[in-house]
Amino acid sequence: MGLLSVEGVVAGYGTADEILKGVDLTLDAGEIVSVIGPNGAGKSTLLKVIAGILPPHQGSVRLRGESIGGRPPRAISALGLAFVPQEQNVFPSMTVRENLEMGGFLDPSGSRARIDAIFSRFPVLAEKRRQAARTLSGGQRQVLAMAMALMVEPAVLLLDEPSAGLAPHAAEQLFETIAAIHADGVAIAVVEQNALQALRLAHRGYILVDGRNSLTGPAADLALNPDVRRIFLGG
Repeated sequence: MGLLSVEGVVAGYGTADEILKGVDLTLDAGEIVSVIGPNGAGKSTLLKVIAGILPPHQGSVRLRGESIGGRPPRAISALGLAFVPQEQNVFPSMTVRENLEMGGFLDPSGSRARIDAIFSRFPVLAEKRRQAARTLSGGQRQVLAMAMALMVEPAVLLLDEPSAGLAPHAAEQLFETIAAIHADGVAIAVVEQNALQALRLAHRGYILVDGRNSLTGPAADLALNPDVRRIFLGG
């Protein structure tokens, strides 16, 4: 059993609406896994189930062997799992520092030291600490969203489409930031439309199709698989 284990998860947005139809996923300590697949495959839904935003109808979600399926997001966050959604992931009218303070809500007493560490880790945020988040570029907002998640010092970080809407150069910089966060000891599960970049980043990959596991394996092998290249990577 890995650091994070998902087994046979069935979930959707209504009792008769099953988007996930028995999905499995394992994330080990020190690992990055990428989840790719066509639109509507259930990739973002899977992250929402893991993060506690959406309860599973069936199946199990375990963090360090402890069942977290159906627990509220705050309780899951307190156990060491942080989720960065694709949209509405910062408070635009608040300053960069205020956003980080919001990220540290679970332990306000220790937030100052963690904010100082974040500013050392991400100089671009330190430079703009007094600016409203809405003034940041798209890539900078994504860095801020990830930094907010790191305020809870997670063992597992879930990222939903982090490069969506970014220019290629900004996306490349963001993937470098994700790799650096991983190098600091955080295990990462990332859902990403940029399939080739996602597989380059990851140790292992999961391909979802119609709410089910289609292919799973080492990311490098999936990137070379002719069917994967034809369907997801453009040949």
